[in-house]
Amino acid sequence: MNIDGKAWRTIWLEAGGRSIAVIDQTQLPHTLSTRSITSLDQAAEAISTMVVRGAPLIGVTGAYGLMLALQADPSDGSLAAAFTQLLATRPTAVNLQWALERVRDLVLPLAPAERALAAQQEASAIAEEDVLMCEAIGDHGLALFQELAARRPARRQQEPFNVLTHCNAGWLATVDWGTALAPIYKAHRAGMTVHVWVDETRPRNQGASLTAFELGREGVPHTVIVDNAGGHLMQHGQVDAVIVGTDRTTRNGDVCNKIGTYLKALAAHDNGVPFYVALPASTIDWSIADGVAEIPIEARSGREVTHIQGLVGDLPGAVQGDSPRGASSPAALTQVQLTPTGSVGFNPAFDVTPARLVTALITERGVVSASEEGLKQLYGVG
Repeated sequence: MNIDGKAWRTIWLEAGGRSIAVIDQTQLPHTLSTRSITSLDQAAEAISTMVVRGAPLIGVTGAYGLMLALQADPSDGSLAAAFTQLLATRPTAVNLQWALERVRDLVLPLAPAERALAAQQEASAIAEEDVLMCEAIGDHGLALFQELAARRPARRQQEPFNVLTHCNAGWLATVDWGTALAPIYKAHRAGMTVHVWVDETRPRNQGASLTAFELGREGVPHTVIVDNAGGHLMQHGQVDAVIVGTDRTTRNGDVCNKIGTYLKALAAHDNGVPFYVALPASTIDWSIADGVAEIPIEARSGREVTHIQGLVGDLPGAVQGDSPRGASSPAALTQVQLTPTGSVGFNPAFDVTPARLVTALITERGVVSASEEGLKQLYGVG
């Protein structure tokens, strides 16, 4: 995708395949920097600290993490230990387990000397497949958006098509294109007048920092809102559709996504606003039926609730007015405390939206009802 006219992906091989490089998402939106990952431990740390994040990108990073482990030690014991270490980094997103199992199952029957190269090739194949799946999601979502826009009353035909999204499900969450943002990018490039309401997505503010960064660089009109403004906008007819991603989708169509998604779905249902979830096949967990009861919900540090990260000072070349008034010192990211000393933060990272609140799932194979019957028919399962 585009950053100031240059095409980027979120992850790529470097040093002849001896390492990988990623965009460091903990530094966005204020600083665009990359990080080289040369070992299993560094790959695991990048996932757990959210240097990389988003279910599809986590899966690809995990696959490359196994490659790095096998480059250092191709034995059965190394493979098993690396698998366990990487799987423990983020327990909710099913893409990670899917990608790790895919690489492990491929290399395990091979001679140790062949494993590292095979892992590299398989991880790269997973990355390329992710790009194709996300672009296809964008195409199916674009057709859906065009249909919804055409059905609006004549008096609204000249107004922007207003989409609300939560968290970041754009190209930063995948290798390229994104899931929930892919239809928006496709719509914008097709000449459709689209505007995005961007939930800030507390506590880590992936919407305000990452989604807004992406949309701005692509030139998509957008407005950042506080998380609790979505229902108000829906009540006043200012949202044509809600679209989000998902970290794990059950075979029944329940979707697990960033905390706060369930509340958006409830508001959309109450106001008759269509609520869509965009996902590739790798995000479906066919072994689970009841998302609320069976999906493990990651609990992150309470410090993410009690503190917030922001920019202090001026970035080189910053547009006047972008920085705090009177700031003249070199720019630096810092954390500030929001809560009284002694107050404890609780930080579940995800919630589950029941299938009954989901208008449809947008997949790389098409748009389908959020149901076991719909998913099985689409993917030929069962």
